[in-house]
Amino acid sequence: MSNLLTRDEILTAKDIKTEDVEVPEWGGTVRVSVMSGTARDRYESSLVDVEGKYVALENLRARFVSVCIVDDDGNMLFSTDDIKELGKKSADALDRVFKVASVLNGTGISGLESAAKN
Repeated sequence: MSNLLTRDEILTAKDIKTEDVEVPEWGGTVRVSVMSGTARDRYESSLVDVEGKYVALENLRARFVSVCIVDDDGNMLFSTDDIKELGKKSADALDRVFKVASVLNGTGISGLESAAKN
């Protein structure tokens, strides 16, 4: 029988993986992170309208990477106010970051687009 984790063991576990991604279009490297539970909820709620239907395909990549790009301390670099501007960046750069973020977070473009359409 395995030992059950304590509250402190769970809360102090280092469970957020990151990967640095070179983005030549932006002139450097960004750190991409597994979303926290709060960040995932923020992202998913940004896709849902008031009636509970998934509708928001516009800026899908920018929305997703905005909750996955973090600083050295693991804090998100972007807020919801930045999504529109981030969406104006190179599709190639966004795709590069999006692909890594999708792998880290166990999602994929088809899964995200399907969720947004349902």
